[in-house]
Amino acid sequence: MTMRRDKVYIWVTWLSRLLVGDASCEWASWFKAHHSGYVKASRDFSLSTWKMHHTRLLNDVRDKLEADGHIVSTERNNWFKLQGGSGALVSGQADLIAVAPDGQTTVYDVKTGAQRDSDVAQVMIYMYALPLVADSPWEGKSLNGRLVYKDGTEKYIPASAVDSDFREGLHDLIRRVVSEKPARRIPSPPECNWCDLTDLDCSERVDSDLPIDNSEVAGDRSLLDF
Repeated sequence: MTMRRDKVYIWVTWLSRLLVGDASCEWASWFKAHHSGYVKASRDFSLSTWKMHHTRLLNDVRDKLEADGHIVSTERNNWFKLQGGSGALVSGQADLIAVAPDGQTTVYDVKTGAQRDSDVAQVMIYMYALPLVADSPWEGKSLNGRLVYKDGTEKYIPASAVDSDFREGLHDLIRRVVSEKPARRIPSPPECNWCDLTDLDCSERVDSDLPIDNSEVAGDRSLLDF
């Protein structure tokens, strides 16, 4: 049963897709940030299969880093929660955080699906948020980022990418999602096909037979269900 949350709760992947325009309907994230217990739409993909592929790639990357002398922390060890001035909570979980022998620290995210701009935004949010986590190993550190894809492609994101423009855009988005005023609703077949809200909570949902990129949606669903 859908219930109002005691505190607004935002997951990083909701923000990353909106930040770069891979998603447009801010209302869906606003609703999930303010509510819990909602019925999730079923999907015709195997979440278990995605998890196996993701775990295999993550383990491969971790093993290579450790072989090169990096100290690596994995997934649950990298979970964080930040509370803003409004009381809202922003939470996330980086795949890997690796400390090189020279002390450089890099946030890694592994992807089994197609490359998306939101992948970069997701890592940048981690790079921004983790140094703000009090009493954590990353507090106050300057973090680089790196994306690793199944086909072997890698993207490096320097710490300098998290500049004032990025922070301002992120803060503006968070303010809209945490606001008591509902965010803008932009229903469309591609957007609604990805969204896990049903017409029980969203009267403007548009269903379609458009194909879903199962690998990427599965990844997001596993995080949305955290």
